[in-house]
Amino acid sequence: MPDPTPENTAAAEHYFSAAPSGDDRRRPLHVRLDGREVELETSSSVFSSDRLDTGTAVLLDHVPAPPSGGPLLDVGCGWGPVALTMALRSAEPSAREVWAVDVNERARALTTANAARLGLGGVRALAPEDVPADREVAALWSNPPIRVGKDALHALLLTWLPRLAPGASAHLVVAKDLGADSLLRWVGEQGAERADGRGWTAERTATKKGYRVLRVTR
Repeated sequence: MPDPTPENTAAAEHYFSAAPSGDDRRRPLHVRLDGREVELETSSSVFSSDRLDTGTAVLLDHVPAPPSGGPLLDVGCGWGPVALTMALRSAEPSAREVWAVDVNERARALTTANAARLGLGGVRALAPEDVPADREVAALWSNPPIRVGKDALHALLLTWLPRLAPGASAHLVVAKDLGADSLLRWVGEQGAERADGRGWTAERTATKKGYRVLRVTR
């Protein structure tokens, strides 16, 4: 989730909060996901509450089809575009297990409601601490929260990237002017330095509209 655009300034003040203080005023959101027009719900105090943001759109345009087995993971789910698309692109959308993770309780509630609207019963919106600790993920897609600061961002990535199953990949989208290239180097170095057998490689796979798509493969 890169830097908020001006129209999202008010929401951005709280979308990193676990419990946003503003009114939870639900409103419809018409958006195109996985090639179809859908009507979902959104609210204040979640990232890009009024649209599909450019970075997420770039990510979804440059990720492969989800692997056929194993849970899928979206880190920083917001109102749910990445998690919902993961399920929609799966062979059995209504049953595909997708973990939509966000610290923001409002984001989790919206993702749950939006998954129900689309009949995606396998999408589970979870706080980070509620993700099953004993399971690896088959794929991770994320528009990570760059504005939380470097230390918090690094801690987040070092929490979730080691959860990749052998051979699995994460795809991250990061704005070039918010440090995509330096983050890519750091991620690659961290993967190469691991001595626990859970290392990874990192590369850039796409550039579009000022964003980089990074692939991290265990």
